[in-house]
Amino acid sequence: MTVSTIDLWTLTQQRPQIDPQDLADAIIHQLSEQPHDYRTRLLIRDSVEALATYWGAERFADWFAKLPQRGMLEQLRTENFDKVGFPSLKKRLMDKTPPERVRQCLEYLGRFVREETKVYVAGSIALILDNRIERHTEDIDFIDEVPRAIRENYPLLEELQSLFGLQLGHVQSHYFPSRWQERVHSYGAFGRLQVFLIDVHDVFFSKLFSSRTKDMGDLLVLAPQFEKNDLVQRFKDTCRSFLGEPRLHEIAQNNWKVLFGDDLPS
Repeated sequence: MTVSTIDLWTLTQQRPQIDPQDLADAIIHQLSEQPHDYRTRLLIRDSVEALATYWGAERFADWFAKLPQRGMLEQLRTENFDKVGFPSLKKRLMDKTPPERVRQCLEYLGRFVREETKVYVAGSIALILDNRIERHTEDIDFIDEVPRAIRENYPLLEELQSLFGLQLGHVQSHYFPSRWQERVHSYGAFGRLQVFLIDVHDVFFSKLFSSRTKDMGDLLVLAPQFEKNDLVQRFKDTCRSFLGEPRLHEIAQNNWKVLFGDDLPS
């Protein structure tokens, strides 16, 4: 999904996290679509107020002054609305992590790798690099472990955080569907560092068995991108080992019910 093809309603209703610049662009796009019904005017007004809170007075004023539709927005901001608006917008604004920043981080990291090294990237960063989700994260998760030569280079780890706002972590491979290694794909070589991304379906299922709120947020964005019948078949083919754990089965059942409204495939 790109901002140029997403309207304000879609952006605010389908993304748990909303990038403020995406919201600003969607507001401008929505203003060009007239006439506006009552709820749309209210959504525009609350979106503008959310931006004002998030950006602060100086940055917001600079953006607002350059808008060709600022007269229309000024009217909306003073309009009296007698219904509840969209109070969650202010809480959901967060600068997204751009794929380019992650690439730059890996490029920088690769300069310090002295021997041929393969890493497998999972989690939300894999989804961001595959252009499946747009949200904020600070963690690049490698499967099983961060290579020793990297994880013991503490000055380098601090540089990655200060330069790119990213830190390296790890997640154990047993949290992923069986044969996940057969479905990875290359993201690129950065010096001697070869980076592979976990398949988006395998990331989806790893999050399906998670009780974390942020993983449910990713699932809500991912689910409409897949064919449900394909997900069911992949689940049956690769997730059998998870179902022997009662707690994991319960988590997946609850998450599947939220996503699709029916029971987990047997």
